Amino acid sequence: MGKEAYIPRLKKLYREKIKQDLMSEFNYKSVMQVPRLKKIIVSAGVGEAIQNKKLLDATVKEITQITGLKAVKTKARKSIAGFKIREGMEIGAKVTLRGDYMYEFLDRLVNVAIPRIKDFRGINQNAFDGHGNYSLGITEQIIFPEIDYDKIERISGLNVTIVTTAPTDKEAKSLLSNFGMPFKK
Repeated sequence: MGKEAYIPRLKKLYREKIKQDLMSEFNYKSVMQVPRLKKIIVSAGVGEAIQNKKLLDATVKEITQITGLKAVKTKARKSIAGFKIREGMEIGAKVTLRGDYMYEFLDRLVNVAIPRIKDFRGINQNAFDGHGNYSLGITEQIIFPEIDYDKIERISGLNVTIVTTAPTDKEAKSLLSNFGMPFKK
């Protein structure tokens, strides 16, 4: 009796339905031309980490809880005197999700977290970068059910970047719409 390996719901949906839909919509000649997700990057900048190191540690912990992977502290690339930042200071955190983790996170983002946003009217469809990648800014990390509201240091935002293999924004938008992204009409 062999056990079946677990396949994330959106990955299965992509293989069975979305791929064929995109093939017919854009008239691709090969299956390899069909856009797919490459990676999802979840990041947060913590400017106040200069004065209070606990905030950065709390942000790392929260991103780790949300994504399921250990977040990495990011350092300033160059000094900025106006913000009292020196090169090499730790000022943020990020996680890069690939494979099954990526599909699981996207599933939770689309079906659980985004519907919990206050006064939600759809996400901006103009946030594509021209190369088929989408960036989404989340103002409150508490929309994720993994975060315990009583244990957070402060309400902070996150950046979610979805990187696809789509050559154009139109193809990437179609891919993300098929995954269930609620774009504004």
